[in-house]
Amino acid sequence: MGFFSPWFLVGLVGIGLPVYVHLLRRHTTPPQPFSSLMFFERGTQSSTRHRRLRYLLLFSLRAALLLLLVLAFANPFIRRAGAGASGKLLLVVVDDSFSMKAGSRFADAKQAALQVLASRPRSQRAEVMALGGRLAVLIQPIQDAGALRSAVESIPPGDSRANLGELAHGVRALVESVRMPIELHLFSDMQKTGMPANFADMELPANVSVVLHPAGKVVPNWTVESINAPAQLADPKDPKKSRVQAVIAGYGTPAASRTVSLVVNGNTIATRKVEVPADGRATVEFQPLDVPFGLNRCAIKIDSADGFPADDISVFAVKRADPERVLFVHQASDSRSPVYFGAALAAASQASFTLQSIDSEKSTDIDPSKYAFVVLSDAMALPSIFENALLQYVRGGGSVLIAAGTSAAHRARIPIFGGYSSDAHSYSRDGYAVVGETDLTHPVMNETTGKDVASNDPATNAMTAKDAAGWSDLKFYYVAGVDAPQARVIARLTDRTPLLMEKQIGEGHVLLLASGLDDLTNDFPVRPAFVPFIDRTARYLSGSDRIGSRLVDSFVPLRTAAAQAGSPAAGVEIIGPDGHRALSLTEAASAQSFQLARAGFYQIRFANGKNALIGVNPDRRESNLEPIPDDLQQLWGKSPAEPAPTRSATPDSSQEKNSHSIWWYVMLLVLVAAVAESIVASRYLGTQREEA
Repeated sequence: MGFFSPWFLVGLVGIGLPVYVHLLRRHTTPPQPFSSLMFFERGTQSSTRHRRLRYLLLFSLRAALLLLLVLAFANPFIRRAGAGASGKLLLVVVDDSFSMKAGSRFADAKQAALQVLASRPRSQRAEVMALGGRLAVLIQPIQDAGALRSAVESIPPGDSRANLGELAHGVRALVESVRMPIELHLFSDMQKTGMPANFADMELPANVSVVLHPAGKVVPNWTVESINAPAQLADPKDPKKSRVQAVIAGYGTPAASRTVSLVVNGNTIATRKVEVPADGRATVEFQPLDVPFGLNRCAIKIDSADGFPADDISVFAVKRADPERVLFVHQASDSRSPVYFGAALAAASQASFTLQSIDSEKSTDIDPSKYAFVVLSDAMALPSIFENALLQYVRGGGSVLIAAGTSAAHRARIPIFGGYSSDAHSYSRDGYAVVGETDLTHPVMNETTGKDVASNDPATNAMTAKDAAGWSDLKFYYVAGVDAPQARVIARLTDRTPLLMEKQIGEGHVLLLASGLDDLTNDFPVRPAFVPFIDRTARYLSGSDRIGSRLVDSFVPLRTAAAQAGSPAAGVEIIGPDGHRALSLTEAASAQSFQLARAGFYQIRFANGKNALIGVNPDRRESNLEPIPDDLQQLWGKSPAEPAPTRSATPDSSQEKNSHSIWWYVMLLVLVAAVAESIVASRYLGTQREEA
């Protein structure tokens, strides 16, 4: 037994107060009147009787009350020997990523986690987490065995990709909050693709010991690695667009022949045989892609020949519709930009559009709502009726591309986008200007945005760098100065002049190119980067990029931030792969984005009223079941067959003793003693009054 505040024991000298009251207080006899003392003999009277303790029970209660009060302030505690690991927090993490669906890995991992929880000491606290696309805390540290078991049993298999770096980050945050040693038990297949790029990102604090429970064995696996298909199809007979290319990959597999099928709306419409080399890839093509009008649910399937059938299918969506119309508004004297833009739009590989070109002075009676998007090329002066209609079109969800051209000089007002142009930058005297910065996260710059691609393909990884290199080779001779503090700058020149900007107005988007779409202000239209840029821009502004396929855990924007800050926005409706609504009424009225957490088809109606169908697939890195090398596993943790020594500097767990405060128990005794002292004192006072 000990005291957390031993200096309060000085108060024990207060116990002398009851002694003084009951024993040492001077005895006084009240004088009594008497006629004469002359006949009395002088004598000495003994005071022994007055030095005896009176009211022993009351004295004992008062002394005990003071003693207990002093002990309460000293905060006593008792030391209890710990039962092994009861001084540690037991952290159970179950991997629920997509690869755990192979064989019986997930069921075996949950069963092993339940056995670890059942073997822990009753006094030890435990916490349960699930590792998928993020580290999810299922239950806070508790000792209740039933609640812990229910938390493990409630973990469903997921479609996300596990990341051990995310696990290490979450454990480091947990250490800061619990302030005690942690024994981490990880139940996972320990995929090599789940490691972060830097092994140091997996580093754990010194007081965390890791016990690894590998689940499953390495098995050969074939999968549909990637699909290249049009998101929007106008003519099934068009050989350039009406085709589907799929890559079939094998991991740890021998050379084999696989049967590949194209499924449209649940019906198999074509079948191909493909020879997949040992541990390699093969490409298969289906042409033409004959789908009915409307939104179609399509898939590529291979015959199941391994222990991981969940990745033998990859889904995508295709919209069959007539070519959408695009309105191109330009000056009467501008004959170059419609030609360049129209040629690039016709060469677009992902969607079909028809271009309608018109002089800006003749746009008064044009209704922009009939077009997929509108382009304003070197047309700063528009009829007021058309400009107002165009502004309402954008607020309702339409999109506009503005190329400033040379008409944006002399502080010209920029329609729709807002603001005025500042002094133009003419670089022709010094040669030309080049692009210095590009925002590769924006859809019009990033070729892989919104696509279902295999990110472990070197060609795919180099695609974004290739696009950036194409922009850096462009030459700009004339760029309008635009001051847009509320706009997102997508590209800048080397002198920091904004070149490509975006502004959200209502539910719509406005892109502004501070140069032109002809070959007079720049050489962009005659460079290879022009056609991919127009293709991506057209799909982004028309909304067709929302159709096709995405990866699990990617986000879909539902409404713009500008609309969110204004008047109450229209509701959003999302039907998930299970056929149920994925958003509550409150979320449907306010959510700005949605995370696609499960594989399958999502049918979405956006806030601007447009509908989309998205096929969501797991990250194909999960199909590579190769585990982390044994030497790295041993470096990071221990297997359950080996004892896992604690990395902390605390004493051996078998000798640990925990300090438990008994302050509340002492205060309870203080209350009992106070009540008893009050009752006994009241009785003695009553007796004294009767004697008096």
